[in-house]
Amino acid sequence: MEENVTIHRYFDSAEQAELFTLVTKISEKELAPVAAAFEARAEFPRQLVARLGELGVMGMAFPERWGGGGQSVTFYLQVVEELARGWLAVAESVHLQVLTCRGLAQYGKDSLRERYLPAMLEGRLLGGNCMSEAEAGSDLAAMTTSATATDDGYEISGLKTWVSHAGVADVYLVYCRTGRSGPGGISCFLVEAAQDGVKVFPPFAKMGVCALPTAQVAFGEVRVPAERMVGGRNRGMLVAASVFDHGRMGISACAVGLAQAALDYASAYAKERRQFGSPIASFQGMSFMLADMAAQIAAARALVLSTARLIDDGYPASAEAAKCKLFATDTAMRVTTDAVQILGGYGYVRDHPTERWMREAKLLQIIEGTNQIQRATIAQSL
Repeated sequence: MEENVTIHRYFDSAEQAELFTLVTKISEKELAPVAAAFEARAEFPRQLVARLGELGVMGMAFPERWGGGGQSVTFYLQVVEELARGWLAVAESVHLQVLTCRGLAQYGKDSLRERYLPAMLEGRLLGGNCMSEAEAGSDLAAMTTSATATDDGYEISGLKTWVSHAGVADVYLVYCRTGRSGPGGISCFLVEAAQDGVKVFPPFAKMGVCALPTAQVAFGEVRVPAERMVGGRNRGMLVAASVFDHGRMGISACAVGLAQAALDYASAYAKERRQFGSPIASFQGMSFMLADMAAQIAAARALVLSTARLIDDGYPASAEAAKCKLFATDTAMRVTTDAVQILGGYGYVRDHPTERWMREAKLLQIIEGTNQIQRATIAQSL
């Protein structure tokens, strides 16, 4: 992987610079070389993800009192971008873990935080969010999975779909209906994956990011104590909303990293590949394509970092996060497609990673709210 020295990073301390250098080394030396093999086997890299947890990557943007690193969202997203430059599935796994921890950290009871959060921030316990259902994707208010009150807690029944980390997660945050129809009747519960009644279906055969399992998870009369509720009764949408903006930002950073990897690879190839006695990078058709790719990536990165600083400063940023997700993931799709074009026939075969990156970019336009949903959010903010 070729290092792009034109990227300017924003560090607040020597500690951040040192950690970022280490992450870059891991991305280049440990993630990128094995990504294709793991993806071909659809094998989740648990040890690599755990290693990043040990280094504090998952907890860096959380308060120190819960075992976090107390770092800024701006720095965290730069780290996610760098991981995605090496291997998207690992970057997305870190992102998913952080999202699961965020709802627990912001709304969980102290006893629940103390029991689970430190182990999750260190990567010893993996988490997953169970939100979507077959008839309730972006429309979470339409969910039907229910949590019925019992003498000592709740009993959860229902089927969730599109659950990432399904089958490898140790705990799930499960969103259920506890009250009236609509968004006001939803609550969130922490459920251990090993509990009786939790069933994980075989992973979906996806077109990309195959090393990160995504599957349906069924809950058949799963009993949970009342203290496992995250947030108040019928207040689950507040917990979900707390992860929406951060979810969009994490995917945006992943998209920038993926696009950067494609640009680096295509640029290096174009300087080596010769046609008619000259490197193809010297041809205007190719050089202009590479220039457009570089400009789009720089714009996406700048948008992500400016929005991250808004979040760090405590400003509301839902519309800005939607803009980031829309622009960055569309950029990743364009850039990876152009990278395939620059490699020509070689770009279409699995001897080179460009075809895999193009397939992976498509996923980013869909998850954490489709780009059509992002456009609706942006339009409403106007």
